[in-house]
Amino acid sequence: MRKSTRIVVSSGGLDLLSASAKLLFQNGQTTERTVLTVERIGAVLGYHCLLFPHWGELTIRIDGPTGLLQEVIAAQPAGVDMNKVAATTKVVDELCNGQIDVPMARSSFEAISRYPPVGLARFALLAAAGAAALGVIFGTAHWLSLGLIALSAGLGACLRHWLAGLSHNLFVQPFCAALLAGCIGAVAVRLQLSSALRLIALCPCMVLVPGPHLLNGALDLIRGRLALGSARLGYALLIIIAICCGLLFGLSLGGVSLPASGAATAVPFGYDLIAAGVAVGAYGTFFAMPWRTLPVPILIGAIAHGIRWAVIFLAGGSVQTGAFVACFVVGIVATPIADRMRLPFAAFGFASVVSLIPGVFLFRMAGGLVELIAPGNRASPELLLSTVADGMTATLIFVAMTLGLIAPKLLIEHFFPRSQTI
Repeated sequence: MRKSTRIVVSSGGLDLLSASAKLLFQNGQTTERTVLTVERIGAVLGYHCLLFPHWGELTIRIDGPTGLLQEVIAAQPAGVDMNKVAATTKVVDELCNGQIDVPMARSSFEAISRYPPVGLARFALLAAAGAAALGVIFGTAHWLSLGLIALSAGLGACLRHWLAGLSHNLFVQPFCAALLAGCIGAVAVRLQLSSALRLIALCPCMVLVPGPHLLNGALDLIRGRLALGSARLGYALLIIIAICCGLLFGLSLGGVSLPASGAATAVPFGYDLIAAGVAVGAYGTFFAMPWRTLPVPILIGAIAHGIRWAVIFLAGGSVQTGAFVACFVVGIVATPIADRMRLPFAAFGFASVVSLIPGVFLFRMAGGLVELIAPGNRASPELLLSTVADGMTATLIFVAMTLGLIAPKLLIEHFFPRSQTI
């Protein structure tokens, strides 16, 4: 897992650099901040350090006063844990400020690496609440429908937690959780338990969308890290494909299809705002955000959703415009707050705007593609048009959200670099 050349520099200093880089890289910190943190620690230790991140490994190169050392560490940026990132950044600050020494910092990093994941009860309850909140946002008004959505998402969270102990495959958990949601949705359709039949299957799947990886991938591409950015985006897209496959397979087991397109339902402003806040709290839990910090993204998320609501229903803008304006405001507000709280921007920013994700359009597009293939040449032009419309809507919303979040961050870091805490 680890290889070194010309071991002349202190192994203790190298272990410290390796531990900090691995903790940040594997738990959702942006690549730029991970690189800057390693350089910062190296400067304190008296070394000139370079970090070369790739999917699956980190290469650390140290040019110190006594020689050169290079080490390759196995590290996969597939997780998101804001608690570990915040704790690691705090230790780095204490080390750089002279409050702790190298052995204390190294033992702190070892302790942080052993932090337990979010407890099952909290994970399942917040998954249920988040999916139900998304159901409200997308127009579900019946208590039975919301209850079925919450039940499906809660059971899916328990299934994911159980599978985590059985397999390290990155795609088994989202596929199986989506499969379960599809099966429950198919049963609801067959028994006609509610008027919001398809949302019972869709909403539990929306909480599986890997937003932070999409944002981190986009940031890497913009900064010129093409290989790593492409790998991050590829990983996120494969998760989305696994979700779509699980959902559609689960529905097909019950003989139910997922139609493309569908009329949007207007939601009262107050319900919309409250549901958005609940969804943000749920995603904060998925990303292991400390309890004390949850109110901040919840407030930001509620304001963002209020802005989107105003752009669409008061100003007459499109859903894409509403998503961009809301995310742009969030990007302006979240960039300094995430730095202040020592939290990874991608996870913090996406959690704040999770209620805007176009999951319904995305999954309907997948269902429409299946419906297009089944009849072959007999597919109707209307089905083709609605499938393309759903796909383009989902893509444009994702692009609008990504640009809206990233553009303010890049501008702030460019014009006010000293205000950014590394």
